[in-house]
Amino acid sequence: MVSLSNQTSFSFYPNNRFVPEKTRLGAAGLNFPRKIKVKVTCFAADQPRQQQQKKKKSQSQSTTSDAESGVNPVGFLTKLGIADRIFAQFLRERHKALKDLKDEILKRHFDLRDLASGFELLGMHRHMEHRVDFMDWGPGARYGAIIGDFNGWSPTENSAREGLFGHDDYGYWFIILEDKLREGEEPEELYFQQYNYVDDYDKGDSGVTAEEVFQKANDEYWEPGEDRFIKNRYEVPAKLYEQLFGPNSPQTLEDLGDIPDAETRYKQYKEEHKNDPPSNLPPCDIIDDGRGKPYDIYNVVTSPEWTKKFYEKSPPIPYWLETRKGRKAWLNKYIPAVPHGSKYRLYFNTPDGPLERVPAWATYVQPEDEGKQAYAIHWEPSPESAYKWKHSKPDKPKSLRIYECHVGISGSEAKISSFEEFTNKVLPHVKRAGYNAIQLIGIPEHKDYYTVGYRVTNFFAVSSRFGTPDDFKRLVDEAHGLGLLVFLDIVHSYAAADQMVGLSLFDGSNDCYFHYGKRGHHKHWGTRMFKYGDLDVFHFLISNLNWWITEYQVDGYQFHSLASMIYTHNGFAPFNSGFDDYCNQYVDRDALMYLIMANEILHDLHPDIITIAEDATYYPGLCEPVSQGGLGFDYYVNLSATEMWVSLLDSVPDSEWSMSKIVSTLVANKEYTDKMLSYAESHNQSISGGRSFAEILLGGVQKEIKLLDRGVSLHKMIRLLTFTIGGRAYLNFMGNEFGHPERVEFPTQSNKFSFSLANRRWDLLESGIHHQLFSFDKDVMDLDKSKGILSRGLPSIHHVNDTNMVISFSRGPFLFIFNFHPSDSYEKYGVGVEEAGEYTMILNSDETKYGGQGLLQQDQYLQRSISRRIDGQRNCLEVSLPSRTAQVYKLTRILRI
Repeated sequence: MVSLSNQTSFSFYPNNRFVPEKTRLGAAGLNFPRKIKVKVTCFAADQPRQQQQKKKKSQSQSTTSDAESGVNPVGFLTKLGIADRIFAQFLRERHKALKDLKDEILKRHFDLRDLASGFELLGMHRHMEHRVDFMDWGPGARYGAIIGDFNGWSPTENSAREGLFGHDDYGYWFIILEDKLREGEEPEELYFQQYNYVDDYDKGDSGVTAEEVFQKANDEYWEPGEDRFIKNRYEVPAKLYEQLFGPNSPQTLEDLGDIPDAETRYKQYKEEHKNDPPSNLPPCDIIDDGRGKPYDIYNVVTSPEWTKKFYEKSPPIPYWLETRKGRKAWLNKYIPAVPHGSKYRLYFNTPDGPLERVPAWATYVQPEDEGKQAYAIHWEPSPESAYKWKHSKPDKPKSLRIYECHVGISGSEAKISSFEEFTNKVLPHVKRAGYNAIQLIGIPEHKDYYTVGYRVTNFFAVSSRFGTPDDFKRLVDEAHGLGLLVFLDIVHSYAAADQMVGLSLFDGSNDCYFHYGKRGHHKHWGTRMFKYGDLDVFHFLISNLNWWITEYQVDGYQFHSLASMIYTHNGFAPFNSGFDDYCNQYVDRDALMYLIMANEILHDLHPDIITIAEDATYYPGLCEPVSQGGLGFDYYVNLSATEMWVSLLDSVPDSEWSMSKIVSTLVANKEYTDKMLSYAESHNQSISGGRSFAEILLGGVQKEIKLLDRGVSLHKMIRLLTFTIGGRAYLNFMGNEFGHPERVEFPTQSNKFSFSLANRRWDLLESGIHHQLFSFDKDVMDLDKSKGILSRGLPSIHHVNDTNMVISFSRGPFLFIFNFHPSDSYEKYGVGVEEAGEYTMILNSDETKYGGQGLLQQDQYLQRSISRRIDGQRNCLEVSLPSRTAQVYKLTRILRI
């Protein structure tokens, strides 16, 4: 039977998606303009038996589905031979909780893509029915309104109140802002009249009325006579009534009296017409086996021929589209409710009084400045002026050479640089330098310029300090045109604690987006901590990740400071208890499940996406597949490397450097070396109160040749070793490739808000040691670009001599040799090689063009192996190793002995 019910309902939504209501986000339960509810039921006698069968089936599937699909919650522990019973049990419990979380998600969302697409409904969006729709989340408020310069900042003109149309049970506020009719214009004849706001055409205004279009659709859709009962809906019941009771039939229920039941009447009718041709009979039959409840009267079985004929009909969509008007017609008739560039805020009335907030889903925000309150900016440029993408995304490379950038300090002048300046000046340099990706920090809108971008206030808004959303689109597009991937340093581990522009106390309550009490505050940084276990917060953050990819076509993320979110102590605790540190009471299980789901959803929606984990604690399974109990990241950052280099340069004499310690730190966890992103120095050494290596090594030594030679040599060797001995990814911060001599210092009160050090000295590239350092770094990048060094598998480290301070290893057909000794040079120094043959030097850090002394002659660039076992290898090379130099050889000819 088909009956009206509230069990499962379907609704039309503003973005014209047709989805089950109960699986949608709570606020999406707002229906436009009507709701159609359908339920298909079976006989009551069958229900208990079917429910038992489904229960047994689901139980059996739950025990076998994981194994059949290749899912093993402790798979990576088994692979690595790790036997830790407590941690394994933790992984199993986390896997079960993850399945329960997905079930909970699917109760409110159609699927995981729907979960990650909140920006399609939330925020401010143009609707085709000449209006603007606004939606945001504020469960603690009891009144919501949009205030802006388009309505005189009135808290009553565009509003929605609790319990009425604009507020649902989950706390989502929905406000409709109707476009205004121009003077002399009449309202639409069709209340659902739609406009195509992209194409500038006048369909619908061609002189054909809506009635004519609908008549044409009916004429072509229905065959002759098929629409008879639609036009004359009372004809059939009137005739049946006359047949049953005669022309002078009773006119009231009292006159009607008792009548036979429907089954008896139907059988009588069927008997009377048994000799009629089939075309006169209804296209269905009635079967009742007596097992139905009173409301399950009949099971209707339709005629297969009639059903096939009905479903072969195509709906008259082209005629419906013909009623849609173009943008030109809309401009002539309406004034936009919210014009492009309008300023607005969200007004809440809460138990503690009225509040004004920048909407959480705003895509363009002007932060607080010179005492002026922050506000959102409605970004809806006309189609002819909106940015149009020109380039496709580059293919996913086998190895990553990432150039880390901050747009604001990328210029030479003492000011905040713009997206446009970065696009025109820095991107060509990155391409010339040999990198294949850029990683941008500080892109989402954030509190105060000096925070570098790590106190995010508006997660969906590109920072207005650098330009408009379209300016950022051009930056990404031009980078793709140069073959560069674009990554964002994404901060979901905490948020700014500011109330007027950020999410803190967003709806007046202290636990809207963040944990309540001490748990909701970072112990050291004064930031707010997300409540990852709340499905609406989960929805917000996952949608944010999908937003930057969908709207701006970014290619990946580095997840900043995972330790801050994974542990309730924010990573500020000793880790000396083995695996117990990763599953004890200080671990935020909700945060772990958020990271797992983020990786799973991102890689499912965008298969070429790249995710990088920045975690100082190296949580087990960071880069293992989710199906094997891991977190699903593609790479993890080796944070220990730069700490080691800084420690050596600052406090350890050159002659006491331990080669064993250097190698073990750079290789880090051998099981995951292939997934490691290495860097000698990142922005932390240049921005966060630290010093760049060039400042340490070259600062104030230009007049002392010996110290200058030391600085230049170590700068090159440290970068080459870090680049070649690690995994398939490498990162360098902007300017460090040419030894930028000055630290970065953002304008703050302590320096009287000076921009003098908040820039880059690109002029140094033209000559001197900085040009030589850049030339060396460029040739190192070209090694990987032309010969695929990083993608040739893991390095085979066979020579680490702490006494001689020499390191040697191979990677495919390439041999790398480093002599870190500050004074000792070696003639015919023996290092082992597996393959007998001729080896040609393809890179020598001591060449004069790299600022070296040029001690080796050209005839020393070709070496032939000697059949002598050294370093566990069958053959060896005897090479000349000047002090503080590095050499790279390639096997160019194999000799068979």
